[in-house]
Amino acid sequence: MTKLLSLSIIALISVSTALAQDIQFYTTDEGDKHIWGEFPIDYLKEDTTYSTWFKSNYDTLKLEKTDFEWAKNLQDKEVDIYLGTWCGDSQEWVPQFLKLWDELGLRRDQLRFTALYGSGDDYKQGPKREEKGLNIHRVPTFIFKEGGKEYARIVESPSTDMLTDVAQIALGYPSAPNYAGANYLLQIFDSMTMEEVYENIQSIYSTVYYKVGRYVELNTLGRVLSTSDRKKEALLVFQFNTYYYPGNWWTHKTYAELLTEMENYSEAIKAYEKAISLNSENEELKAELDRLQKLTPEKVGEEEGKGKASSSN
Repeated sequence: MTKLLSLSIIALISVSTALAQDIQFYTTDEGDKHIWGEFPIDYLKEDTTYSTWFKSNYDTLKLEKTDFEWAKNLQDKEVDIYLGTWCGDSQEWVPQFLKLWDELGLRRDQLRFTALYGSGDDYKQGPKREEKGLNIHRVPTFIFKEGGKEYARIVESPSTDMLTDVAQIALGYPSAPNYAGANYLLQIFDSMTMEEVYENIQSIYSTVYYKVGRYVELNTLGRVLSTSDRKKEALLVFQFNTYYYPGNWWTHKTYAELLTEMENYSEAIKAYEKAISLNSENEELKAELDRLQKLTPEKVGEEEGKGKASSSN
């Protein structure tokens, strides 16, 4: 019995090692290991770093029946799944989606899993920029494809529940993905130049106002755009957020940070001052404002000079 157990452990280690050979990882400053890039889903079950939450959430989904007629509509479809092993929503919903897929009798080789980075300059990006052009601002994102073209997606979590959302997609009546405000802005940015956006700014602003849910929706979108080198779009998103949520100090802070990065110091100072007026105990805000004010005389002069040069051209 001991020999059989030892052989089983060796076999498990061998499988786990083989699965990990082509997987890319990164380690956070806190020492947490995360997957980065495309990987086989079975690895989450084998590596103890991820297996606890994977198995627990896989077992969470239970179906009273599995012989749904609509499931055959998914037999020739593919689903690209973008997630973060650092993300609570990914930990919850990716295993449940996989359980549903298995229970429906569909093939796992129809699915492709790509893990995105969780912070810094690579925030929500893959090592090969696998997500580029796909307008992914929340994880997990499940992109349903037919013939290589997207026809539906689930963003972060189901609109109703996982079974209902997948059934609606299979039947051709997908629910609108979560985060309607962010999704609308991404569509606008894809279809218009920034000059055209500003020509239609009032209409866009009003439309987003009625679609956006919470300040974090646009805060996350702005952060994703900024780290994807789409800073002009990100700046507008952050600016909208300060208008929609004027009493939230965080919206002014994130707006100020990007203004600083883009060297618009005079506007950054105004944004920091507003943030401090809403959160007067925050020493980090005060320190950054003080730093900018010491830089400002020379920098503001440069800004004004650029402005005059532009107006004379």
